[in-house]
Amino acid sequence: MSTIIDALQNRILVLDGAMGTMLQRYNFSEEDYRGERFKTYPTSLKGNNDLLSLTQPKAIAEVHRKYFEAGADIVETNTFSGTTIGMADYNMEALVYELNYESAKIAKQVANEFTIANPDQPRFVAGSIGPTNRTASLSPDVNRPEYRAVTFEDLRVAYKQQVEALIDGGVDVLLVETIFDTLNAKAALFAIDQVKEERNLDVPIMVSGTITDASGRTLSGQTVEAFLTSISHIPLLSVGFNCALGADQLQPYLQRLSHETEFYTSAHPNAGLPNAFGEYDQTPEQMQVLIKNYLKDGLVNIVGGCCGTTPKHIKKIAEVAKKYKPRTTVIPV
Repeated sequence: MSTIIDALQNRILVLDGAMGTMLQRYNFSEEDYRGERFKTYPTSLKGNNDLLSLTQPKAIAEVHRKYFEAGADIVETNTFSGTTIGMADYNMEALVYELNYESAKIAKQVANEFTIANPDQPRFVAGSIGPTNRTASLSPDVNRPEYRAVTFEDLRVAYKQQVEALIDGGVDVLLVETIFDTLNAKAALFAIDQVKEERNLDVPIMVSGTITDASGRTLSGQTVEAFLTSISHIPLLSVGFNCALGADQLQPYLQRLSHETEFYTSAHPNAGLPNAFGEYDQTPEQMQVLIKNYLKDGLVNIVGGCCGTTPKHIKKIAEVAKKYKPRTTVIPV
C-alpha cells in the first residue's frame, strides 16, 4: 500500500480547500446543528462545525468527496476546533474523543472509495489539529502582561486526547495547522510524541504556521526562521504556512522557508484577502496563476487552499500542479 511519503517523492500533492466555506453553503439552522441527538441540549450549538460530523455526517462526507473529485490527494478532517479547549465554548468537552474519531472515520471512508477506484492516485487523510482560541505565549489582558489564559500542560492534555482519537479513526498524517503561537504548537507536538511513544507507532506530522501580516511574523512575534527553528527538533513530514494571507502575499515567506529546511514544504493560502464583508473574492483562475509561481520556483511539495477556497479553486490548483515537479528537499548548509 502506497504511503504519503511514497507519493511525495513522485509528485506535488494537492491538499483540500476550506471546510467552513463549504459548510456555509448548506446554510444549516440551529436545528440542523442539533439533529435528533442534541435536540434539547441547553447550549446554542449553531456554528459548532465539528459537531456536524455527528449530526450531519452525510454533508461532511459530501464536502470531502467534492474535494477528492476536484483532484485533491489529501483531505483534512472536520476537527479544527476538536479539543476540550475549543469545545468548552459549547459545553461539549465530553464529546471530544467521539467528534475526532467519527470525523476521521468519515474522511477515511471517502478516501478509501477514491483509492479503490483509482489505485494509481492513492488518497490520504490529514487529522486537522487547530491552534485553539487561547495563546500560551501572550496575555489576553493588556493590563496584565504576565497572565495566561492557558498553560502548556492544559494544551498538552487537550491535544493528546485529540491525537489519540484521530489516530484511532484512521488518519494517515497529523496536521498541526494555523499556528499563530508556536508554544501552542510545541504542546501539540509534545502530545503527538507521547502518543507515538506509548503506542510504538510512527505517524507522519505536518506543521503549518500562520504569518499574520506584512511584518512577516507569527502573532507571537516569530520570524519565518525562528518559527522553523522552534519546531524542527521533531522529525516532521512537512513544514509550511496557511491562512491569514493570500497566495501572492505569502510567497516571499514561503521562499525563505523553502530555502532553510530539509523537510517537505506545504502551503495552503487563503483565496486572497477578505473584503469589507469578510468574504473572499479571488477566483479559482486568479489563484491558479499565483500558485503557479510557487510551482515554477520549486517552493512546495504540498499545496492547497484555506479560507474562501472551494473545490473549483482546488481543481485549478490540481490542474497546474500536475505540470510541475515537486520541490527537491535540501539540507541547509
